[in-house]
Amino acid sequence: MTSLKVPVIDVHNDNFSELWPSILLALKTSTFIALDTELSGLGSRKSLLNQCVEERYKSICLAARTRSVLSLGIACFKMLPEKGEDAYLSQIYNMTLLCMEDYTIEPQSVQFLVQHGFDFNKQYSQGIPYYKGNDKGDERRLQSVRTLFLELLQAQKPLILHNGLIDLAFLYQCFYAQLPDKMMNFIADLSEMFPAGIYDTKYASEFETRFTASYLEYAYKKCKHENGKLMDSSSRHLVVEFCRYPAAMSAYVDYRLCSFPDPAAADPGADAPHICERFSAYGWCPNGAKCAQSHNIDLILQEDEKCKEEKKKRRRKRKKAAAADVQVEMDSEPPSKQSAEEPLPCSEMELEETGMTFSVQHHGDEERAAADGPEKTPAAPSGEAAPLLPDSAPRPSSSSSSSEGGTHRAGFDAFMTGYIMAYVWMLKKKSSDSSASCCLPDCVNKVYLSGKNVPLQIVKSVFSKSSRAHVQKMRLISSGGS
Repeated sequence: MTSLKVPVIDVHNDNFSELWPSILLALKTSTFIALDTELSGLGSRKSLLNQCVEERYKSICLAARTRSVLSLGIACFKMLPEKGEDAYLSQIYNMTLLCMEDYTIEPQSVQFLVQHGFDFNKQYSQGIPYYKGNDKGDERRLQSVRTLFLELLQAQKPLILHNGLIDLAFLYQCFYAQLPDKMMNFIADLSEMFPAGIYDTKYASEFETRFTASYLEYAYKKCKHENGKLMDSSSRHLVVEFCRYPAAMSAYVDYRLCSFPDPAAADPGADAPHICERFSAYGWCPNGAKCAQSHNIDLILQEDEKCKEEKKKRRRKRKKAAAADVQVEMDSEPPSKQSAEEPLPCSEMELEETGMTFSVQHHGDEERAAADGPEKTPAAPSGEAAPLLPDSAPRPSSSSSSSEGGTHRAGFDAFMTGYIMAYVWMLKKKSSDSSASCCLPDCVNKVYLSGKNVPLQIVKSVFSKSSRAHVQKMRLISSGGS
């Protein structure tokens, strides 16, 4: 089993210039880049789940044009071939932003963010300023979020997101240009902006690895748990390392400890807490922090493991006693909590699980909706540098409630997204020189669509054209004017 002490660098207006060179270096030398956003709201939930994808896109555009990105998480993963074919160096940044134009912020978004430790005083006093839509003057010469986004595009690395359609729309509108009115133009733009491919870990979790659930924290801890078992058995496994940051940067670094409870350390006489079935299935619960049942992802994973073993035992018994058609039926049953649990109405199930409890940040993903939000993990003592902690570090004992608070934050969520991608990539990789597109051809440029059985494919149609604003930006990038 494993424990990760993840250093997340806090980036704000006061230290943006100082950290600018290191952020650019991390982007340019990375193997792939994972992003995550926290938003001021999403608008109408029902319209965001419209069965017509074109109408859904219009609603997303409206949200992106009227709301803003409050925080941007960037996790750069760089392969370390000298450490092994599945070793990475990860550098994680959590950028506090401030939109300088009028925008809508929804009360429930504020509630969720405050509950998870978001500092609005800091945002308004130290947020990195930006303007939405098309360029305002010669911004490419400035050290700005917009310029940083152009640098990211120029790096031409695979982009990793989790349930990323809304992320993509907000990134485009806030840091790139005015969103096109038609989805086909938006898709055409994206296909050129990210030639190395876009990967959605929610889609990969559901359709590639077939996890029991696919909300972010579940998928991350599932990967981490399975990786720990591979490591314990001395099998091929994922290794993630971090930079050793000097003491001078200790004020900028927030250390996040993410570990599994040690079953041996638990009180054998104590009753196991009852798991909230709604949260277990969707990563969201209407009662939030007031829920009397457990929202502990570690315990949920343990319970799923028990159920899996019990199902295997039942299958073995039925194989001996039942007819062959019964066995075939059992084997073909899809491993989906969503199908096993009583389904929520579409508008609730897909968007109330939203990142920001119905409004905030995390676009429309179940996990973020967990309103019983994560408590902030204490930072390392001032003056201490971040240790280099490979994923193979020994796992310390901890109580079963150690992760009850979660680890929500844009920077850490970006890291979780990248970790999932690295793990799935490792599982599918056949050779050390395989690229992501070779390992996961069925996942490249496929973005998860809530309530749909098929993804949104980011492929430019022969009948669609790129938007005028995008063409101008591409010229800027190709000329090296970023």
